[in-house]
Amino acid sequence: MKIKGLRWWIIGLVCLATIINYIDRSALGIMWPEMSKDLGLTKQDYSWIINIFTVTYAAGKFISGKVYDKVGTKIGFVLSIFFWSLASVLHFFAKGAASLGIFRGLLGVAEAGNWPGAVKNNAEWFPIKERGLAQGIFNSGAAIGSIVAAPTVSELFGAYGWRVTFIIIGVLGFLWIIPWVIFNKTQPKNHPWITEEEKVHIESGRLESRKNVEDDKSLTVIEILSKKESWGVIAARFFIEPIWWLFVFWMPIYLFDEFGFDVKKIGLYAWFPYVGAMIGSLAGGWYVKQLMNKTTLDKARKKVIAIGGIIIFLGIIAAILFADTPEKFVSFVFIVLFGFQFSISNIQTIPSDLLNGKSVGTLAGLGGSIGAVSVIIMNWLIPIITKESYTPAFIILAILAPLAVLSIYLLIKEIKPVENNIN
Repeated sequence: MKIKGLRWWIIGLVCLATIINYIDRSALGIMWPEMSKDLGLTKQDYSWIINIFTVTYAAGKFISGKVYDKVGTKIGFVLSIFFWSLASVLHFFAKGAASLGIFRGLLGVAEAGNWPGAVKNNAEWFPIKERGLAQGIFNSGAAIGSIVAAPTVSELFGAYGWRVTFIIIGVLGFLWIIPWVIFNKTQPKNHPWITEEEKVHIESGRLESRKNVEDDKSLTVIEILSKKESWGVIAARFFIEPIWWLFVFWMPIYLFDEFGFDVKKIGLYAWFPYVGAMIGSLAGGWYVKQLMNKTTLDKARKKVIAIGGIIIFLGIIAAILFADTPEKFVSFVFIVLFGFQFSISNIQTIPSDLLNGKSVGTLAGLGGSIGAVSVIIMNWLIPIITKESYTPAFIILAILAPLAVLSIYLLIKEIKPVENNIN
């Protein structure tokens, strides 16, 4: 049996995994106003719990990057989604801050694998000109998951309560494993269902130095970090990641604090900004593909990243100045998250532009881990700097956006393979 466009089925499943991933991680914030009452927890407890998630998520990015490079994307994704689904189910048994923190920690370390796994998967299944689009499709799963999560979780909460809701969303991940192991039998080179035309398309669309990645050696972490270009990826992730995560973690709490929203109202409003994120993911991937037909990989990636950074900055400034109603607030966040996803799909793809297939997961994981460090810092700061207003937090985010863009321009002179220069 041959399947035309098999690579699109594969990225479709990765996108679906990401949707499930974001439903699982978003559920806590959406249900927190009621969960906190049941468990006797405070806003400060919430900060510590999500930082436990973020710490293990940071560690998980690096660990899973190495694991994916070792065992491959097929087994790597099975391990990741099995354990994060198990962690979601375990939330049913939460009794207080300690147990909830443990379950969020397990969720974080397991969910982290989705990102380096996707970057590595795209390097295996897509020619270089299509990787930005593939990454955009994958990242759109984060937005779709957040869109679906708010109304779905609030409805499940209303019908079954928060404990059973965690079980239901956890089961979704276990079910995903079935089609994944059926479709993703092996890499394109040896897959029995891939057409010869698609196999040639994938192989011919790689850079010459990458066509036989199976023969390349895996670089050590020290070798990867010896290159300035790697630090460009890492620095960009450090600066840009808090922009996304502040809204994922804190937007439901902001709506509760500023406008007195309950779980149902949070569900009605919190999904809308992620529509912008979904559009931004697809638009950023599509636009870079169009640019690459006219200019170099380096110029195309950098242009798209810079445009996204400008959109983020303007959206945050508008939110600071004009967001005096919930409708205005979610509309400006729509713009911010559009810009974020427009940029991040291309930032996340750069490891596959710089390194060979056996090292891509490691650099992607390092970038994600360091990016999570800045998220941890931001989560710690939020309860401190938002006692009177959230404006200081938004000002910090506005500063971070141009710093992320500058990291790419200053530290990566040209986006191209670098591993052949490592001795």
